[in-house]
Amino acid sequence: MTTKCRIALVLALLSLGLLHAQEQKSAGVTDQSKFMADVMASIPPKTQSYPLYGDAAIPNSKPGPDQEKTETWGMTVRISRPTIQAYLPAKAKANGTSVLIFPGGGYVALNLEGEGVPVAQFFQDHGVAAFLVKYRLPNDATMEDKSIGPLQDAQQAIRFVRQHAQEWKLDPARVGVIGFSAGGHLASTLGTHFEKALMDNPDRVSLRPDFMILVYPGISNDPKIAHAGTVKTLLGANPTEEQLRLFSNELQVTEKTPPTLLLAAADDKLLDVENSIVFFDALRHHGVAVEMTILERGEHGFLLISHDRWESLIVQWMESHGWLEKAPTEAHKP
Repeated sequence: MTTKCRIALVLALLSLGLLHAQEQKSAGVTDQSKFMADVMASIPPKTQSYPLYGDAAIPNSKPGPDQEKTETWGMTVRISRPTIQAYLPAKAKANGTSVLIFPGGGYVALNLEGEGVPVAQFFQDHGVAAFLVKYRLPNDATMEDKSIGPLQDAQQAIRFVRQHAQEWKLDPARVGVIGFSAGGHLASTLGTHFEKALMDNPDRVSLRPDFMILVYPGISNDPKIAHAGTVKTLLGANPTEEQLRLFSNELQVTEKTPPTLLLAAADDKLLDVENSIVFFDALRHHGVAVEMTILERGEHGFLLISHDRWESLIVQWMESHGWLEKAPTEAHKP
């Protein structure tokens, strides 16, 4: 059931409750207020969108017009003004965990409608606060250094969520990330490059995700398994060996890298599943908790399977780590 359908159902129940309250008023029935409170607690707050950097200047940005647009094929391109959209769960379901969502699109576009909004609603329905990040796409015309632009936005996004954790009753120690395709590369970059802030972080908020979910991700710049077009978009036509190694995230894993779930399809013809395998090996050899499922079929984007098939794997993994339980923190006290 979609979020709109759930809200329509709740509003219908609320109307029935009001009618019933009016009918029972003369009998002195007083428990209707509790019913109303329960109904309202089951409705998620209205989705809110925020400029990622607020009123501050966007770092590493060249002045110019906003040329963002959504193409007829549904992908958003030319993003130079990053935003973060908050999908907070209903009070009755909220468990204190949150997740940042990084859609894919080869660093040339963002699949916000396919790997953004429905993913946010999926987490929201499971009590997890979801934050859809519309990050900047690498472009020499809009950035001084396009190789770090997406990572700056990812770091700012996790800082943003932790700064608002108390306000939104979130546990700042349960902030994860999920990334798809090139968004999986960005999520894994955030999870392996968190020691050095590439944006202003005067209050030294931790930039390390507490967990990572990487779905058919790009990981490596090794020409044998990398997607050449994505590498070129991020690093340019002639990247240095140092750049290639720095953004080959299997080479950046340490013991501090967050616990990770990897999901991919063996028949992926666009992005070699070996990306997931080399990252799995790197995590395993560094003693990082990691789980991986390689589906027999699904292709890139999991186009051949239902959402339930791979979303259920996420739920099982998060349950096994306790991230879907209500967090016993000060943030959750009334």
